[in-house]
Amino acid sequence: MADSKVTGVYRVHPFYYLHVLDQNKNVTRLEVGPQTFVKQDHEKVLLGPERMLIIPPRHYCVIENPAVRDKNGKVVIDANGQVKLLHSDVDIRFSQEPFPLYPGETLKQAVTPLKVIEPNCALRLRAVLDFIDDEGEQFRAGDEFLFYGPGTYIPRKEVGVEEQIKAVTLKPNEAVRLRAKKEMIDRDGVQRETGEEWLNRTNGSYLPLAYEEVVATVKAYVLTDKKALQKRK
Repeated sequence: MADSKVTGVYRVHPFYYLHVLDQNKNVTRLEVGPQTFVKQDHEKVLLGPERMLIIPPRHYCVIENPAVRDKNGKVVIDANGQVKLLHSDVDIRFSQEPFPLYPGETLKQAVTPLKVIEPNCALRLRAVLDFIDDEGEQFRAGDEFLFYGPGTYIPRKEVGVEEQIKAVTLKPNEAVRLRAKKEMIDRDGVQRETGEEWLNRTNGSYLPLAYEEVVATVKAYVLTDKKALQKRK
């Protein structure tokens, strides 16, 4: 079988696509299979046949420079026939029908499983853009907050994942020493200043807040009638 680049005939199977450049207009368009595409003399195939992106359930991917869509979800085309793009923006896409990348769109993050957070764990998140979440709470760029497990974290473009943290397990006669990373109110409702350290003596599991840093786990000194501690000032 002759090469498609030589014959100019491309057999595009279902769920495959081409990017075709019209060299007269300098505009690149999308051609979707199934079809037999015959390239004209003034056309050049820039990409493909390329397989469409398939996102299974409980997975996602990130598209950079996504195409602009109208209120009905249709891609917007400018007067020259070129797809309009949201340059330097990203679009997080979840499980859906297979779809192609329009000219100018790029796959910034490959298809990835959603992150499952176990009990007594949390994700430390940082807002990279101002936004209002689904509960109506407003966040400013730079704010840090937690997503608590158990649960599946659904990413959004306004939020970056800093790290996953685990609860500290405290046994009897143990405490966790905490340090405030900025001015905050702790779980007991006490105002803390940046850099301030204090002890939390809660028995069981303790999950630090977004602006709390675990310094160490300390053990209590057991004093008897024959044992004492000398405290230094």
